[in-house]
Amino acid sequence: MSKDKALHLVFGVFGNATGLFLFLSPVVTFKRIFTKRSTEQFSGIPYVMTLLNCLLSTWYGLPFISKNNFLVSAINGTGAAIESIYVLIFLVFAPKKEEAKILGMLCCILSVFSVVALVSVFSIHDAKKRKNLCGFAATIFSIIMYASPLSVMRMVIKTKSVEYMPFLLSLFVFFCGTSWFIYGLIGKDVFLFVPNGFGCLLGTMQLILYATYRNTKLGENSKIITIQA
Repeated sequence: MSKDKALHLVFGVFGNATGLFLFLSPVVTFKRIFTKRSTEQFSGIPYVMTLLNCLLSTWYGLPFISKNNFLVSAINGTGAAIESIYVLIFLVFAPKKEEAKILGMLCCILSVFSVVALVSVFSIHDAKKRKNLCGFAATIFSIIMYASPLSVMRMVIKTKSVEYMPFLLSLFVFFCGTSWFIYGLIGKDVFLFVPNGFGCLLGTMQLILYATYRNTKLGENSKIITIQA
């Protein structure tokens, strides 16, 4: 095995490990939802969007779409299963209005994935064009997934407190983005290193914010913006 292939494998495995941590991080939130039998002020939108990202990335990593990306399919296939459970739990305990909104979004994202998958299989016979279509779709929604903590970062800057931005979550956003960024660079795959380079940057920004405001606590009378786990 060449040095490049070995490094490609190492960063892919590390990306799988850190990615799994990211997908499992909302478990505490859903334990609270299940215990209280209410979604309270939490939003289900991030989980629906992450589900779409996982579905598209899993599809992109399949051998007949892009070569040597089995690890991409492995972690995102696992992520799709985990996110599906989150969305189902959310639908069970959400108020009727929120349930209808999330159900509508779920139908939309499944439609988007189905269109991309069906078009790539039945309408595009050129391998390069097929890869470009699936890669472009996966890239867009990977960036959207990584951008989801921006509202939390905004609150940290506003309140000067990291109380609702967990350090470990920020750390693994950085590790995950960096791992897949390097994996994409080694494999010369623009559809992997571009969105994950964005994730690496956002993870770095979160860690800088944490280092800056780690000793500050929110006051009792502070107005807290709704935070997503």
